[in-house]
Parts: sequence; structure tokens; C-alpha cells
Amino acid sequence: MAAANAGTPAVGGGGRRGRRQRRGVMAEINVTPMVDVMLVLLIIFMVSAPLLTVGVPIDLPQSQAKSLDQDKEPLTVSVNSKGQVYLQNAEVAAADLIPKLQAVSQARGGTEARVYVRGDKTVDYGTMMRVMGQLSGAGFHRVALVTEFEQGSK
Repeated sequence: MAAANAGTPAVGGGGRRGRRQRRGVMAEINVTPMVDVMLVLLIIFMVSAPLLTVGVPIDLPQSQAKSLDQDKEPLTVSVNSKGQVYLQNAEVAAADLIPKLQAVSQARGGTEARVYVRGDKTVDYGTMMRVMGQLSGAGFHRVALVTEFEQGSK
């Protein structure tokens, strides 16, 4: 009789029903949420990157010159098609341009700082020369004109 009951569990012993099974530690990392977050961030940065350019809308003339390397944000003077003058993104009166530019440039290295002049291609030549003359007269000798690279030429 003992041999007949050897393979069956004892009554009231519960067998596997009463015990909890322990699962091993899950060693896999679920990367799907991380990939989802990264894709959302990529889309956000792709949409916002064009909005981070200089805020003055100017239709720049085209040129075949190569772009210059730079390591910090440049001092930018912009003249739009209406002849309004901007220092960085803020509109300034023509008479106030030099004092404000000198104040900003003193913190960046004096009159040795490079000044980029952006002028709309429809702006009057005399207006651009007046602005550049003011810059030269104030001691800014590192003045560069900003253009767009011509797409049709090599």
C-alpha cells in the first residue's frame, strides 16, 4: 500500500497549489519608453531649431563666398528693407547705434570684436554706407557683411 501512494501527494499537503512560485529577476531592460521619449525630443528640437536664428527678417543677397568659423555669438547690426536699424534683435535709432554697440562690445573685447552687418537686398545703398561709416568712425574695423550662399554655383 505504501508503494501505491508513493507517487501522489499527501492529502492536505497542497502540492503546488499552496506554494508561491518565485520568479527570477528580470534581466532585460524595456527600451521602448526611452525610444519614444527620444523621438519626441528629436521632433521638438527639429521644429524649434529654425526659430533660434536671428529674429530680424531680412532677405539677404547671395554670394559665392564661404562662411566664416566662429566660436561665440557675433555682434550683429541689421538693416531691414524699411531702413530700420537693429542691434542683435532690438531696434535702435541710428543715433543710438554706436553708443549701444560700444557698450555691448566692451564686455566682449572692445572695438576688436567682429561686427556682422546684415542688410536686406532691397535696402538703399546710402543707408548701408551710412551705417558702415558710423561703425568705422567709432573704431570698429573688423566689420563683415553677411550674405547667403548662392545655391546655383559651385
